[in-house]
Amino acid sequence: MNDQHKLQDVLRPGLRLVFCGTAAGTKSAEVRQYYAGPGNQFWRVLATTGLTPRQLAPAEFAILPDFGIGLTDMAKLQSGADNQLTCGAFDVAAMKAKLVCFQPRVVCFNGKKAAQVFFARTDLDYGLQPADHSPGLPGIRFFIAPSTSGAARRYWDEARWVELKGIVGE
Repeated sequence: MNDQHKLQDVLRPGLRLVFCGTAAGTKSAEVRQYYAGPGNQFWRVLATTGLTPRQLAPAEFAILPDFGIGLTDMAKLQSGADNQLTCGAFDVAAMKAKLVCFQPRVVCFNGKKAAQVFFARTDLDYGLQPADHSPGLPGIRFFIAPSTSGAARRYWDEARWVELKGIVGE
């Protein structure tokens, strides 16, 4: 892991699903564990939708590949809420290179901000993205789910996460 990275990527070839967040939240960066904030619903929704067989704790993030799931962020060198990140925080080229290297079946953006940065467009909706949105990465499907962050509760819709489970299970 690059010592400057707030969180190490959890990636390997052949994953069925990779979650991509915007950046590590404050608590996650502090404890160096994905989705560790007390109000974050990530680990709960993975279990309730059946993406994992049980609810994992943030400290167990490194075992997600055992379930075919990986983790990364668009901004690896900064942490905090989306509105605290600078424009230069995002490394789209590095993200695309990771996807070319590891070739996951589905990439799910946990919230719209990461997807907007990745696709360089703001007119995105939740759910499975049209094939023409794929930025030169054939064979990878892209999905946008409502953010699990406690700060994004007003956008929360667990139905989109159930929809994701159906797509990943296809």
